[in-house]
Amino acid sequence: MSHRHSSSAESGAQLLARLEGRRSLENIEPRIFPEDSGPVKGDVVEFHGGEGTGKTEALYHLVARCILPRRTGAWRRSLARLYVVHCSSGVQLLLTLHYLEGMFCSRPSLSALILDSISAFYWVDRASGGESLALQESNLRKCTRVLERLLKDTGIVVFATTHAVMRNYASEDSSSSSSSHRRWSSAHTDLSKAYLCRAWQGIVTHRLYFSKGDASDGKRVFSVTSSCLRTKSTRRCSFHVTDGGIQFL
Repeated sequence: MSHRHSSSAESGAQLLARLEGRRSLENIEPRIFPEDSGPVKGDVVEFHGGEGTGKTEALYHLVARCILPRRTGAWRRSLARLYVVHCSSGVQLLLTLHYLEGMFCSRPSLSALILDSISAFYWVDRASGGESLALQESNLRKCTRVLERLLKDTGIVVFATTHAVMRNYASEDSSSSSSSHRRWSSAHTDLSKAYLCRAWQGIVTHRLYFSKGDASDGKRVFSVTSSCLRTKSTRRCSFHVTDGGIQFL
């Protein structure tokens, strides 16, 4: 068999996913994603923002919409579709992703992989990589390659959070406090800014930027700006975080 033919041949995992089918998540939450630009099979959605900006709460909201039954009496079956794994290092995350390849291939009913957070071990890995950028980013690049293969073979959707890191403006001249404020505000709305390694940025299809505003009626207001890189469309919405989950405004 020629290399050209083998590279284009459908794998067993791809055949299984195609025949069995996976649930479409394109309309998982129209209040967050732009119209006709929700996540389709094989997409990667990045939730980005500082600490306490509502990223994890929004992620839980999407998890609930993925697994909760459309009819009453099916709660146990819904929870059976949820798997939770805790990782304590970048290497453990990589090994877990390898393990999950087999799970997703054998269970076509699973439609999403949620990583909270893909940047959890990034700075630890960079610190242990010494002066070599390649070594610093090695674990994340390897994780990205596994995710690329998983997306191609199974057609799942990946949701991942990344933590914002304050940019350094020490080298920038500041003629006034107002100009400094404008640069700070601009940085916080720059959805095209690359925050992790290029390999990861290359597979991201949607970016959601989360921010925290002032309290309204005793409740903190959170905002999210969603951008679909494929269609160049955006949507902005606001929400409260309540005991029962997020409440859109």
